[in-house]
Amino acid sequence: MQISRFFLGIVFLVAGINGYFVIFGLEPFIPTSPEAMALFEFDYLLVAEKTLEVVCGLLLLLNRFVPLSLALLAPIIVNILLLHLFLDRSFLILAILLSIAYGYLLFFYRENFKRIFERKPS
Repeated sequence: MQISRFFLGIVFLVAGINGYFVIFGLEPFIPTSPEAMALFEFDYLLVAEKTLEVVCGLLLLLNRFVPLSLALLAPIIVNILLLHLFLDRSFLILAILLSIAYGYLLFFYRENFKRIFERKPS
């Protein structure tokens, strides 16, 4: 569990900081996918996503609010997986590893998410 949490935390913290290099017009230290950047036509969307990545990456590394971080990262991870599955296969292995680590953490913290699926909330 600790390895998966640490892996996700590092990946999202580094990816978020790398995204800020793109936002500020600097050369990113990790190459970015042109297909992914084409999806961010408006800068505010890139700022919102990269801010979430940095915040959730830090929370995962600090072991604070992990279920909240997992809930916030869910659509981002699905988007990363689908992007690399259908548009740009360059980081497909990383996307699969992210999905596996995320799924493991989701299973580990499943008790925190059970109430979301209640038919009749109390």
